[in-house]
Amino acid sequence: MLLTYIYHSGFVLKGKGFALLIDYYRDTPERYVHKHFLEFPGQLYVLATHAHPDHFNPEILQWQDKRPDIRYILSQDIRRKMRHSPVEASFLKKGGEWEDDSVKVNAFGSTDVGVSFLIEAEGLRIFHAGDLNDWHWEEESTPGEVLQAENAWHRELDALAQAVDRLDLALFPIDPRLGKHYMRGAREFVQRIPVRYFAPMHCWDLYDEGNAFRPYMEAQGGKFIAIHHPGDTIEIK
Repeated sequence: MLLTYIYHSGFVLKGKGFALLIDYYRDTPERYVHKHFLEFPGQLYVLATHAHPDHFNPEILQWQDKRPDIRYILSQDIRRKMRHSPVEASFLKKGGEWEDDSVKVNAFGSTDVGVSFLIEAEGLRIFHAGDLNDWHWEEESTPGEVLQAENAWHRELDALAQAVDRLDLALFPIDPRLGKHYMRGAREFVQRIPVRYFAPMHCWDLYDEGNAFRPYMEAQGGKFIAIHHPGDTIEIK
């Protein structure tokens, strides 16, 4: 399976006979999504974990005019933004499940809005966190707010860890805006759940800060996927 980084939290997974796009915000400078994903001859899936504009671009709903075979799997909170849209979609809330012959999607919780996605395809187990993270904001929050955020994060992490014993690929936020402890959520994540491949996301254009997680991931025995530029592609074996 091939993983292509699009931008921010957006990725394409391409397997045998299908391609799956998650959390499209904007295309690569080379327009990978428009020139390659939408031209892919197999089945297309478009997923969005929640309605924040950096994870859900309404442009995706226009693509069905060109590719009527697209299957949309979206978080429940996006339904409100589609009241007048003729596009058919499957909406998932936490605990929801969708599957066909190629792909299975389970919706887990978030510490913000919407959901996170556990995706199973070609024998691989892939987790896209959406906005699930330890959003502690220690440098601008009260101790009580930090504790509340930590408790919410641990509840969701516990739920996922009880459901899966390993992940082949984790796409998880490494957001430098959190301050000096910005990698804490990712560290706890890979400590709790064995991960073979880890790719940082939600770094905006701060790729060096996202890639700073490499030593920790490799110390855990996993492989780190460094992101340097939209369009970067790696094979997940």
